[in-house]
Amino acid sequence: MEFEDAIKEFEGQPISRQLLLDLLKDYKRPFDKISELERKQKLISVKRGIFVTGPALKLRQPEPFLLANHLAGPSYVSMETALSHWGLIPERVYEISSVTTGRTTIYNTKVGRFSYTHLPLPYYSFGQQQLNLTENQVALLASPEKALCDKIVTTSGLLFRSTVQLRKWLIEDMRMNREVLRTLKTRIIRSWLDEAPKRDSIKLLIKILEEL
Repeated sequence: MEFEDAIKEFEGQPISRQLLLDLLKDYKRPFDKISELERKQKLISVKRGIFVTGPALKLRQPEPFLLANHLAGPSYVSMETALSHWGLIPERVYEISSVTTGRTTIYNTKVGRFSYTHLPLPYYSFGQQQLNLTENQVALLASPEKALCDKIVTTSGLLFRSTVQLRKWLIEDMRMNREVLRTLKTRIIRSWLDEAPKRDSIKLLIKILEEL
């Protein structure tokens, strides 16, 4: 089967180097074939070992959230990206922000910019959920509560000492939607407190959310 036909089965998915080598197993020099496919814009190398289909194939590429999950693992989309997705902040976000148990890093790729911020276990594992993007694309995303907590926890130098200070940051600096803030479940956030970094700031967040 020709590569162009075989790759259609994986439309919309990130493509690993191992999968490519399996699809190209009949070629004597599969790595040369991969380079040729890149030159012909049938493949795009996103990072070492991970590809997406190129414009010449006219196939659907993976959604950015799904690709973000694959570029660094384990990871899930969070912070500004998830806050925007859930309607908590008004801005459209162009960089895909994620958190990971691995190292903090940034990937500037041909299909976008992806940033990853380290979070410790077990706090990292809280508040993740699956998001159905398309029929065969499912990504891991922070819940609205976790995305907000992650933003506070991961922002260097951001420590709140009063509800007045935190309220100003939420409403004026971040321009967060009050109506959406009122829907956040403080019971869930409270269950993370024992393991959360910046515990005092998260306690203040719970207090403000309960007062809205």
